[in-house]
Amino acid sequence: MTEHSDIDHVSGTSTTGHEWDGIRELNTPLPRWWVITFYLTIVWAIGYWIVYPAWPLLWSHTTGIWNYSTRAEVATELANLEKIRGDKMVALGAAPLEEIEKNPALLALARARGKTVFGDNCAPCHGSGGAGAKGYPNLNDDEWLWGGSLDQIMQTIQFGARSGHQKAHEGAMLAFGKEGVLKKDEIVTVANYVRSLSGLSTAGGYNAAAGAKIFADNCASCHGDNGKGNQELGAPNLTDKIWLYGSDEATLVETISNGRAGVMPAWVGRLDPSTIKALTVYVHSLGGGQ
Repeated sequence: MTEHSDIDHVSGTSTTGHEWDGIRELNTPLPRWWVITFYLTIVWAIGYWIVYPAWPLLWSHTTGIWNYSTRAEVATELANLEKIRGDKMVALGAAPLEEIEKNPALLALARARGKTVFGDNCAPCHGSGGAGAKGYPNLNDDEWLWGGSLDQIMQTIQFGARSGHQKAHEGAMLAFGKEGVLKKDEIVTVANYVRSLSGLSTAGGYNAAAGAKIFADNCASCHGDNGKGNQELGAPNLTDKIWLYGSDEATLVETISNGRAGVMPAWVGRLDPSTIKALTVYVHSLGGGQ
């Protein structure tokens, strides 16, 4: 590298005097306004560190000389909101579920509160509108694994399914293939029989009589002789066209072979009783409540 300052004949700009392999560096410093702004941001940052919470500590953070916290502001606003709702939420908690749906004021409060709570806690699985997804029930239709009445919905919300709570729903789909109860060809046969129950097409060479016998011997105890299901066991109706995991042969074979045991968390203790009631009414009002 050589150093020899002169004027670049192409641009007319002076050079810094630095040259690398014949390439010279133009002397084009940053504009003064930009430099001043840059240093002002540094001063601003130092001031921010002093005035506002900024530096992390082992268990907390510096509070700043103003002791300001956006988290504390949110907590205060939520506390004020709860004070405003106080009496109404008390009335909501004291009213029976059926009375809430008959009282326009309580119903409006329950739906508004329930919608917010649903978005915060239930939407990640069931979707923002309750339409569900693969493995997560659609709450807008008329198919309920554990019942769609107000009391049944509240019980499911409170204690969940296979959640570990002593009052949770405990029914599960057995793994007939993994446990060696049915052979692969028997599973394929009964999968096609299940498809036929809801009017779906079956594979070529399918033996309907054999499928019916396998179903009667292994599946009817939960799903019923006619495949209509049993809400006490969480066994779905197989005769409609509503499927939690899918109705194609491959998915049904997977379900029968490996079983299904989805988990619904228990919300009792995590949500207060009035909020659970509001959530119950909201879910019931989505369109599929019984």
